[in-house]
Amino acid sequence: MSKRNNIVQAGRLRQRPVFDANGLLQEGETMKQLTMSGIVKSFSGVPALKGVDFDIRGGEVHALLGANGAGKSTLIKILSGAYSSDAGAIAIDGKPAAIRTPSDAKAQGIHCVYQEVDTVIVPQMTVAENILLDRIASAGGSPWVRWGRIEEEAASILNRLNADIPVRKLAGSLSLAEKQLVVIARLLAEDAKFVILDEPTAPLSLEEAERLFRVVDQLKRDGIGMVFISHRLPEVFRISDRITVMRDGEKVMTSPAAETSADEVVASMLGRSFEEEFPKAETTIGQPVLRVNGVSQGHRVRNVSLEARSGEIVAIVGLVGAGKTELSRALFGADPRNGGTVSVGGKTVPPGDPAAAIGAGLVLVPEERRKQGILVGETVMRNLSLPFLQSLTRLGFISGSREAETADSLIARLGVKTSSRHERAAHLSGGNQQKVSIGKWLPTNADVYLFDEPTKGVDVGAKSDIFRIIGELAKSGKAIVYLTCEFSEAIGIADRILVMCDGQIVKAFDRSEATQEELLLHASGGRGEKA
Repeated sequence: MSKRNNIVQAGRLRQRPVFDANGLLQEGETMKQLTMSGIVKSFSGVPALKGVDFDIRGGEVHALLGANGAGKSTLIKILSGAYSSDAGAIAIDGKPAAIRTPSDAKAQGIHCVYQEVDTVIVPQMTVAENILLDRIASAGGSPWVRWGRIEEEAASILNRLNADIPVRKLAGSLSLAEKQLVVIARLLAEDAKFVILDEPTAPLSLEEAERLFRVVDQLKRDGIGMVFISHRLPEVFRISDRITVMRDGEKVMTSPAAETSADEVVASMLGRSFEEEFPKAETTIGQPVLRVNGVSQGHRVRNVSLEARSGEIVAIVGLVGAGKTELSRALFGADPRNGGTVSVGGKTVPPGDPAAAIGAGLVLVPEERRKQGILVGETVMRNLSLPFLQSLTRLGFISGSREAETADSLIARLGVKTSSRHERAAHLSGGNQQKVSIGKWLPTNADVYLFDEPTKGVDVGAKSDIFRIIGELAKSGKAIVYLTCEFSEAIGIADRILVMCDGQIVKAFDRSEATQEELLLHASGGRGEKA
């Protein structure tokens, strides 16, 4: 027998592969391997997966990419037991693995980390209790639970992840990044062998994402195989060993990350070349439409002044926590303002009154689309007609034919991929949900559109559609304020760029002047100039 390191985890021994000084497996050591072969899945006769092959090797990160509707989510749901396949097989180390439920997947060592970590964290319990949740639950309320041992083991696992989180702290008080680390620590306590990371960096700052990548490197060294799903290609190439691209329910490419490029990956995802990722439509820029003077909101927005002209796209960039979202909500009236004025076309927008903002021609596409941008339980048609239902109503009754006609027109204009106008918004992909969140404002004929992180968690194809929609709005004379932490997007589509840091606008650039390095320097407080 080969020599192994025994690591105590959650009260049991876990076998961990042994590597030599060069990071290679020592003789006699083997890594786990999971294979999915010929996976087929259809919904109502419409094929979602067409004989897909996919595999995960222990100790590697395998990126799974694809545009909305490519089938990657369906494939992962089959692997995690949320769906069952119509045909095909799953095997671990060559032995068939029957995965029909999430419990089956966990029993095989397959776990998921989603970006919505709040759905799997128990906020009223401590960090230690969340990490060893399965152990505590299996004790069934027994008075013999050794709480000191629980905290000791939780601290040991967090230490392996280099996570400095107090084990007695309530999980509800943690940051999103800390909650994510607690979820990963729980997977280690449950003897995870394969981990699915689904858009894990979407809610994180650059610094938090880099810390997550260091944790991923540690999981690789522990021999855990990972599926990495992300729409951010730079981070895909930063941490992935292999990349698989899906399109229209089929696997179209698998390649070592070192042997391909972002251009090749994008072309494979779209089935066509993507010469210009950020299409910039030429527009005629007119007079100021939006004027903001000295707006403040708590300590997150401090004395912000700006203007946006008709046909102009003004980007406001900053790191996570700079105050961009708080500014957008203060301008729209979703949160009260402590001071300052906002006007649209010379008409003052009163503070704390979204209805008045809409009436004045100012609308917001918020960052949290599922919580604030759409009603997930309602149909696509009802979401698209919600802001102007009154105009479709006569004597208290909604005109179904007019509502359907308007919805169909918007679905076609926006390129929303949906089975019908009656499909619930919850069933749409993230990119299509975002299109609905934008599209509901189009019939209102607003003059100013605020976009807060509109491409968050959106794939390349849907991102291109969103840029097209924004370009068309600007071309029609609308004023656009585009708030983002993606500096490349701002440089690509904006006419002017304002940099926000610690609640203030600290620098302004024309499009031709800005570089990502300059934007990052000012966004991180590297220079103290004020715009």
